Amino acid sequence: MSEPVPDTTDLRVGVPVHDALLALLPLVGVWRGEGVGVVASSGEEFAFGQQVTVAHDGRPFLAYESRSWLLDADGTVVRQAWRETGFWRPGPGPDDVELVLASHTGQALVLAGTAGDQRWELATVSAEHAPSAKDVDGERRLYAVRGDELGYATELAPAGQPFAPHLNGRLRRT
Repeated sequence: MSEPVPDTTDLRVGVPVHDALLALLPLVGVWRGEGVGVVASSGEEFAFGQQVTVAHDGRPFLAYESRSWLLDADGTVVRQAWRETGFWRPGPGPDDVELVLASHTGQALVLAGTAGDQRWELATVSAEHAPSAKDVDGERRLYAVRGDELGYATELAPAGQPFAPHLNGRLRRT
């Protein structure tokens, strides 16, 4: 029996990247680092560690997984935190991109935006949640790759609330 084509996070090995993914190519890899966030409901700040994996299997999408954990003031892991998975996809135009996400807390978001010069700006076009999950009206994300660093910033709009700063992270390619 034949084996499925494995995902790869290394552009030098595995199947070739689909031509439709050229605007997303710099995101491919395993990224690990730290960031700071703000709890929307309380304004409380927190520190977190994070690992993001962006992989491909030759088809016109990138598989995405993000795992994070809370850190105390000394950088010690307190507990597991946010986890989400999804897919980066090319959009309808040459610089358009889409990000489809589902989180462990029951939110499902579809974001769309543009790519340009190793930078991606996205905003929610659809936000749904499981019956037991908190409602979120939307999220905006900005990602940028500079050398071996992936930086990002997000803004979150909890149900009925305006957008406010939420997460800022700096991850290094491993």
